Amino acid sequence: MIKKIFIAVSALLLSFSQTFAQDAWVNDLRTLFLSNGAIIYEINLRTFAAQDVNKDGIIDPSDGEESGNFLNAVSRLDEIRGLGINTLHIMPVMATGKTKALGTAGSLYAAASFNELNPQLKSERSALSVEEQAIKFINEAHKRGIRIMIDLPACGAYDLYLKRPELFIKDSSGQPVMPADWTDVRLLNAGTEDKINPDVYNLYREFVDYVMKLGADGIRADVATSKPASFWKELISYSRKKDPEFMWLAEASDSWTEAVSPQAVFTPYDKLLEAGFDGFYASYFKMKDWRKASELMEHVKFTNSLKTAFSEPKAVIGSFTTHDELSPVLINGEQYSDTILWLNSTLPVNAYYVDGFPTGDNYIYLWANKKARKTSTDDDYYFVHRGQIDIFNFSRQPGGRDLFLKNDFARANGFRAFIAPILANGKYKQLKTSNPYVFAYGLSYNKTTVLVFGNMNFKSFSEASVKVPRYDSNLLTIPIQIDKAPVSENGNFKVNLYPGEVQVLLVNDFEL
Repeated sequence: MIKKIFIAVSALLLSFSQTFAQDAWVNDLRTLFLSNGAIIYEINLRTFAAQDVNKDGIIDPSDGEESGNFLNAVSRLDEIRGLGINTLHIMPVMATGKTKALGTAGSLYAAASFNELNPQLKSERSALSVEEQAIKFINEAHKRGIRIMIDLPACGAYDLYLKRPELFIKDSSGQPVMPADWTDVRLLNAGTEDKINPDVYNLYREFVDYVMKLGADGIRADVATSKPASFWKELISYSRKKDPEFMWLAEASDSWTEAVSPQAVFTPYDKLLEAGFDGFYASYFKMKDWRKASELMEHVKFTNSLKTAFSEPKAVIGSFTTHDELSPVLINGEQYSDTILWLNSTLPVNAYYVDGFPTGDNYIYLWANKKARKTSTDDDYYFVHRGQIDIFNFSRQPGGRDLFLKNDFARANGFRAFIAPILANGKYKQLKTSNPYVFAYGLSYNKTTVLVFGNMNFKSFSEASVKVPRYDSNLLTIPIQIDKAPVSENGNFKVNLYPGEVQVLLVNDFEL
C-alpha cells in the first residue's frame, strides 16, 4: 500500500513542479541542496543523447549519426524527470582543446575558453546559434522542474596557454605546469591567499556571468582545492549579489591532503566551505574500500556534523560514485549499485548519480585506446579510462540493460521524494548492531521514522540483532525495500541480510 502512496505523491509533486515552472522559473537550487532535497544526475552532453545508428559505439556524422548536443538532449528530459531527477550536473560545456589532446574530441575538462560554448554541442539541424540552443535546453529543463548546475573546469587547455600564457603558472624553465598526470591541461595561476591573480579571477567571473546568462542555477567547481579560499570567496560573493540562490558545489574531499602539483596551492574542504561553497564531495567514494559498517557510519556522523560547524548551513552529495570512479557494477556487481541507490535515498545527503548508472553501464568500450578512424584533435587514439564514462570522444549514449536496477532507481527516488521532510528536518540516529558488517540507522520527524539496515559484506550473508529504542512490534511498520518486516521483540530486530543488501522500513506514529 505504502509503495502506491509514495509513488502517487511523487507523481503529484512532479505535476506541481511542471505546472509551476510553466509560469516563471525561480531558482531555488541552493535552498533545495541545503535541505538535502537535490537528486543530482551528472551528464556529458556530448554523449547524453548521442544517436548511434550502427551501434558500434562511435558517433560518425558521415553514417547519418549525431553526437549529443543541446537540442537533442531535450528529448531525454521527460525520461530523466520520470526517474525522479530534479537537478542535472552538466560536465563542462565550454570549447575544448585540440593540441596535446586526449581522445578524438578532446577532454571536456581541457578548457580552451571560459566564455565560449563548445561548438561540438551545436545541432546542425537547427538555425539557432549554439548559445540559443543552450538557452532552449535549460528552459526546457526548467519547465520540467529540473535545475541546471554547470561544471567549471579547474585548468586550461594547451590551446588556451598558447593564446594567453599570462594566465598560467610556469616552472623553473619557464614552461607551463602540468598538474598531476593530466597531460592535456596546464595549471592556471589563481594567485595566493594574500593576493589573487586578477587575470584568472576575471576569466572565472566571465564564466559566471556567461552561465548565469544562459539560465544556470549553480556551479560545480572542478578540483576546487587548487585555488585559494580568498579567490572563491570573492567569486561566490559576486554571484550571490546577482542571485542569492545560485548554488556552489566544490569538488573537494576531507580525505584529500595534497596539491595537484608542487607549484599549486592546496585549499582544504573546510576553508572552501568557509569561503562560501554550499557543499562538497566528502569521501563516500571510499566505500569501495571500507569493510566494516563502522567506517560508513563514522563518515555519516562526520558529514552530519557539518550542519552546525559553520556560520551558514552546509550539505554534501552522496558521492559513492562519480565520473572519476570505476563503474559500481565492476566493483561489486548489480548489488553494489543498488546499495548506493538506497543509501543515497535514505541518508541525509543530496543524492548523486552518473549518466548510465540506472541501467548498470560498466563503461567498457570495445574500441577504447585503439587507433581511431577519424579525429578532430591531434590525438588519433580513442583514449578512455577503463570502466569510467567517456569524456574524451564522440561516443555512444551511456546505458546498460539492467531493467531491475532502472525500476528500483525510479522507486527509490520516489520514496526519497516521499520522505523529503524527514531528510530536510529529521533527526538522524545510528543504531547498535551485533555484527560488525551490519549498519543500521534511523531518521525521525513528525511522528514518522525511516529505519535502514544494511550489510557491508558483499560476499556473504550477515545476521544481526539491531536495537531500536522504544520500538513496539504493535506499531504500523511498512516494508519498503524488503517483502516483509524483520521479526522484532522488545525493540530488537532480528535481521538476515544477503550480501550488500539494504532493508528499508517506514514506521508510523513513532520517533526515535
